[in-house]
Amino acid sequence: MFSRSRQSLPLIYSAASKRLLKRSPCVGSAIGSIRHHGGPSVSTNAPTVTVHFLQPDGETVKSVPARVGESLLQTAHRNDIDLEGACEGVCACSTCHLILPQDVYDNQEEPSEDEEDMLDMAYGLTDTSRLGCQIMVSEEMDGIQFEMPKATRNFYVDGHVPKPH
Repeated sequence: MFSRSRQSLPLIYSAASKRLLKRSPCVGSAIGSIRHHGGPSVSTNAPTVTVHFLQPDGETVKSVPARVGESLLQTAHRNDIDLEGACEGVCACSTCHLILPQDVYDNQEEPSEDEEDMLDMAYGLTDTSRLGCQIMVSEEMDGIQFEMPKATRNFYVDGHVPKPH
């Protein structure tokens, strides 16, 4: 079931997702194959680019400054874009689901197995769907529009309301 390299990785407990995960050699995290736990810490002096979020109504576009190196989820929260991120950016839900332009999608690292598992639960999944918590802003994203799906699926049942990062 698991490859040899995955079997040798120690198990850890993730309080955020309330499940056991394999420790991963991925840079920036020790939880599963999650690349970024809550997003990287980015200086307020980091270079910025302008990104655009097509809202769920399919008509409204919000253009905001994005710091190079932060996640798209962090960008959305910092700019009051209604991209939920119920798990607070630990790749344990699908509420920060975004639809990327094909060329941007093609230039990203492959999604991790954990991200693919979460995307399987996303509403309106497309061939270029990714989680906003796993996509880091780069200078090449200046002027790019990211589409927010018409709805999200939030499996939280405890009334938790995430706060912006």
